[in-house]
Amino acid sequence: MNRIIHLSLALLVFSLVSHGHHDVDHHHDHHDPKAAIKIQHNIEHFAIELYKILAARSDGENVVFSPCSISIVLSVLLLGTNSNTHAEILKGLDFNMTKIQEDEIHQGFHELLHLLTHSEEDYKLDIGQALFLKEGIQPLQTFLDKIKEFYEAEIQATKFQDPKEAEKQINDYIKEKTHGKIAELVKDLSIETVFVLTNYIFFRGHWKNPFNPEFTREEDFFVDHNTTVKVQMMHRTGWFYSYFDSQLSCTVLQIDYNGTETTFFVLPDPKKEKELDASLSIETVNRWAQNVQRNTATVSIPKFSISATYNLKEPLSQLGITEIFTDDADLSRVTGGRALKLSKAIHKAVLTIDESGTEAAGATAAELMPVSLPPEHQFNHPFIVLVFNRQINGTLFAAKIVNPTQL
Repeated sequence: MNRIIHLSLALLVFSLVSHGHHDVDHHHDHHDPKAAIKIQHNIEHFAIELYKILAARSDGENVVFSPCSISIVLSVLLLGTNSNTHAEILKGLDFNMTKIQEDEIHQGFHELLHLLTHSEEDYKLDIGQALFLKEGIQPLQTFLDKIKEFYEAEIQATKFQDPKEAEKQINDYIKEKTHGKIAELVKDLSIETVFVLTNYIFFRGHWKNPFNPEFTREEDFFVDHNTTVKVQMMHRTGWFYSYFDSQLSCTVLQIDYNGTETTFFVLPDPKKEKELDASLSIETVNRWAQNVQRNTATVSIPKFSISATYNLKEPLSQLGITEIFTDDADLSRVTGGRALKLSKAIHKAVLTIDESGTEAAGATAAELMPVSLPPEHQFNHPFIVLVFNRQINGTLFAAKIVNPTQL
């Protein structure tokens, strides 16, 4: 029986259009994460700002995306841009060049990729980049060297003059890298496309303390005051880390995976959702992390598998990244000329949460409980999910579950 437990993945695609074998020095390839720690605040700031933009635009739909994935690809684009186009991306990622050198940014992402990517029996996290390049286009060697050195990007020659063949090549690559979970992402490529830059992230984790499927039962989930849907609700009574944030009227529940990933499930009091979305900040999330306490509780969380696809042009423009999509774009560090602009920035993410953990018998170990009845946390109306890595406090996925039955 296939026991994929928690599956999260995302894909980011940038396609550039025109308007009108080299050895790589791996001297940066060390594993001391000083630079990764230095960029951690920027990734978190970007994650929260983009979440607020996407949640405000969601119009009652689920939200799910990978801030980690999007920030990595934007930083790859820093290597190809100049002048104002370059400055806008730095500002959108909240980098202040008086506090950090650009090489440190790329070294930080390089260390981040090494820290995050690993595979064990009950834990898998893959992140990668690939550049699909039009046959006959010769990027500057410095650009190719740096995206290999810092981001270990795969580079593939692609026949963009045959858009259907190019789409198949890219989609097949992504389908393989995301274990079949994301297919047919790229479509309607322009014959003028010069290159497509992709990033994928795939995470599969097992809860340290799984939910027992025997206790899962159909219950009501209250989408809004007019809409109620039936969901498969998981239940577990045991020890959890939790905190009630009285400032924002929300309950924060922390559930850990085997490995270095953890998840915050954040349940606002009814009618407080918009206030919670609007007031999210790094300080808020840090406050939650510092205040969660180990207590007994009965927890009810719906099983779900949701996905979302975004054209990031508008959301990124709200963060000030606009010029790269226009004829004024300066991508001269890619080819040496100015005849490139970004045509598309497509991001797709999938998030699945269910009961299981490891198949080992230890998963059924009894937990000693106090005699008194523990408090109940019922996630039966819209809530936020944040999946992050504890080593670097980097948000891998951010989601707002409005309707768990929406695919």
